[in-house]
Amino acid sequence: MAKSPTPPGDLDPFRESMKIFSDMRFGAMPDLEGLAAAQRRNLEALSAANRVALEGAQAVAKRHMEIMQQSMAEMTDAMRSVTEQGDPKEKAARQAEILKATYERAVSNIRELADLIQKSNGEALNLLNRRFTEAMDEVKSIMSNKG
Repeated sequence: MAKSPTPPGDLDPFRESMKIFSDMRFGAMPDLEGLAAAQRRNLEALSAANRVALEGAQAVAKRHMEIMQQSMAEMTDAMRSVTEQGDPKEKAARQAEILKATYERAVSNIRELADLIQKSNGEALNLLNRRFTEAMDEVKSIMSNKG
């Protein structure tokens, strides 16, 4: 079998490709292991923030359910006291007191739930902010050590 002729000017594609790659000058590669570890820490921080947010949402839901149960019990008691026999003026005064107390509790409960939500969101955001700052420092360090 005849040997295929070498292209003119020694332009063998494989040799040409190797020459091109050997002539390329790559800068120092960044620390890929360090970048992978930093990404892993980013994911861990995101997971922790999600866990904190979920725990906060569960705490808010639990407290909301407790508030609803308490409100239903108070409403039952209020309805019972309104339907009792008695002087209409006393009933009206009692209804006004019940309404005022109910309103004040509702406002207090809303504030409590808002505080729980704000605390939970703040904790999650602090975790993410802390990790972001650390990640930026890590990237600077990795990039400055690459050369």
